[in-house]
Amino acid sequence: MTHPAHTPASLPATRSKTTFPAAGTSGRARRARVEPMAVRPLRDGRYAVETDGSTYVVDLDAHTCTCPDHQLRHARCKHLRRVALEVTERLVPPPGERTAVCAVCGGRTFVPTAFRGPALCPRHDHRPGDLVRDRETGTRLIVVAATDERADRVETVEGRLVANYPTNADYGAHEPVFRAVYLDSLRRDGDVRRYAFPASRLQRVGTRVTDDTDTESRPSPTEEGTASPTTA
Repeated sequence: MTHPAHTPASLPATRSKTTFPAAGTSGRARRARVEPMAVRPLRDGRYAVETDGSTYVVDLDAHTCTCPDHQLRHARCKHLRRVALEVTERLVPPPGERTAVCAVCGGRTFVPTAFRGPALCPRHDHRPGDLVRDRETGTRLIVVAATDERADRVETVEGRLVANYPTNADYGAHEPVFRAVYLDSLRRDGDVRRYAFPASRLQRVGTRVTDDTDTESRPSPTEEGTASPTTA
């Protein structure tokens, strides 16, 4: 089955047309901002751009649009510009990503198209090397591992679920678990113990620990500890 060039084969739910401030622009750049348009990501990584009276398909990776301005004049048309603007403003996912719901707060976020684990928004996502703060104690830790497992399904070495510890009562049992080490423990001799936390219990401090960071601030190979009831 074929479809007309200006009609996408599969469109998501309708989105209201919006505009942006002109911001001192002119020509096509201005029209991309001030003309009402609705941008909708398609399943194949392209975008449908609905204007007053027409719908065109933009492929950001290929830098193409099905509109006459691009097809006939080979111009970077207002539709290409508008999609790039909405991607930059995080209103629609970039190519290769899709919209998802954060497993912690339910907010909108973007994940790789093939991603199948629990999605997390930037506020609640952590990566190995991130410097974070324990909301319960105020102490600083370094994230050493991310898991796709929920706090009500991860057991500690004591055989207790992470979600069942009293210190985790204020955090969702459905939240993915992260493993982290206390920053102060890296400055002491002996094994460095890992601890398991629900995602929202860890608050990002804003500094990422890298290989260039002083060794006193970097996590070394760790073993699972048993000194604390929340150790996992």
